[in-house]
Amino acid sequence: MKKLTYLFIALFSLSLMTTSCREQKSTGDKIEDAVDDVGDAVEDAADDVEDAVDNK
Repeated sequence: MKKLTYLFIALFSLSLMTTSCREQKSTGDKIEDAVDDVGDAVEDAADDVEDAVDNK
């Protein structure tokens, strides 16, 4: 029983050491991503308007 407990503790410790944390984005990175998304949406909308005007 004692060996089983030591084995469990060793495996648990090993799993903690090998598990990495997720990389978190900074606020600046989030803002930059949002600005890029908005810019892409504006370009797509402009293309749709251009296509609609050309088809009339």
